[in-house]
Amino acid sequence: MLDAPQQAVFGIIFDKDKKKILLIKRRDIPVWVLPGGGMEMSETPQDATIREVQEETGLLVKIVRQIAQYEPVNKLTQISHVFECEVISGQQQIGSETKSIQYFPIDSLPKHLAPPFPGWIKDALSFRKEIIRNKIEGVSYWILIKLLILHPILVIRFLLTKIGIHINSKD
Repeated sequence: MLDAPQQAVFGIIFDKDKKKILLIKRRDIPVWVLPGGGMEMSETPQDATIREVQEETGLLVKIVRQIAQYEPVNKLTQISHVFECEVISGQQQIGSETKSIQYFPIDSLPKHLAPPFPGWIKDALSFRKEIIRNKIEGVSYWILIKLLILHPILVIRFLLTKIGIHINSKD
């Protein structure tokens, strides 16, 4: 029996004016990302998004719309479903996977925002009615090598997570 391809989900949460976006800083790889993660076998992408956002931010959200489904381009990527979400309750809180949570102005995203998230945020801001179906951009082996030279510790931590070793910094 063939295993189903791994899939991931991500939630895009804007402030009320859609001028800021909520990002989290991971503990294992201290970079800013959209809240999200892997789908469990029995979950729909929507249910997985709601669960992952709540686990990583403490916020209960509802799905507003599906923005995109991005297809993998290499072993570093997987099928990724991206949804716009709206907060319905809860308080922002860090946890075992999340070091920090913060809203950032759309025109002033953090320096260490992992690829391909800038492109996905841009897609979300296009407010297209149809679901975007593209290949994942900005994640290649060449970019990995470039980032390894510029940020060796971050890339080593990323590669360790790919083989199942997660370093959760408590600081």
